[in-house]
Amino acid sequence: MEKLTVIKVGGKIVEETDSLNELLKRFSSIEGHKVLVHGGGRSATAIASKLGIESKMVNGRRITDEDMLKVVTMVYGGLVNKNIVASLQASGINALGLTGADMNIMLSDKRPVKDIDYGFVGDVKSVNAALIADLIAKGVVPVLAPLTHDGKGSLLNTNADTIAGEAAKALASYFDVTLVYCFEKNGVLSDENNDDSVISEITKEYFSKLVEDKIVQGGMIPKLENAFQAIDAGVKKVVITQAANIGDFSLGTKCI
Repeated sequence: MEKLTVIKVGGKIVEETDSLNELLKRFSSIEGHKVLVHGGGRSATAIASKLGIESKMVNGRRITDEDMLKVVTMVYGGLVNKNIVASLQASGINALGLTGADMNIMLSDKRPVKDIDYGFVGDVKSVNAALIADLIAKGVVPVLAPLTHDGKGSLLNTNADTIAGEAAKALASYFDVTLVYCFEKNGVLSDENNDDSVISEITKEYFSKLVEDKIVQGGMIPKLENAFQAIDAGVKKVVITQAANIGDFSLGTKCI
């Protein structure tokens, strides 16, 4: 099986020119097939504010009403995605920017209302891995925006970690997949105040203990849950690291 690296990067890295250029230089140097999944939340919040649209967040997750859906569609599917694609083309990489609606590659259900109504937010239900794999085999590098659709004409805001995890899981039937979540730290830390306290390997059992001991908490819990779901679905390796470490995945945290 040929190797495929799926890299997910947060909005902050791709929204600033210097960090984007550095990221794409590192991304370009990865050997073999690759996919890039990006966020863009800070840009969405800034542009919404300029348009007089209030950003509402609950537990770090965005409430996506009708007006905010228009903003995230413009920002994620347009501004951020196409800037990345143009920069990759300048690096000699033939990239194609996609939302889940393009070629019907990722279908979602609108998240049901329980305690909170998140609005136009999608929970992924299917991925057309055959089409994505076909593009990759043709030498195209997909750049996935955090937008899916419901098949009934509505786009849905979808967490970028989830997009990366679902794409990696679906593509594991076609490639030997490494999934890399990039964020601002070097990896999962045993001491949040010490950037050098990277935990080099985490098993599912160790993860449960880290949560129990409150060493891993907040947004890192769903990130690690996504990681272990990906491994259960056939992804060979999941790495959580800093974007600056792309290319040398020995420096982050490996989920095994």
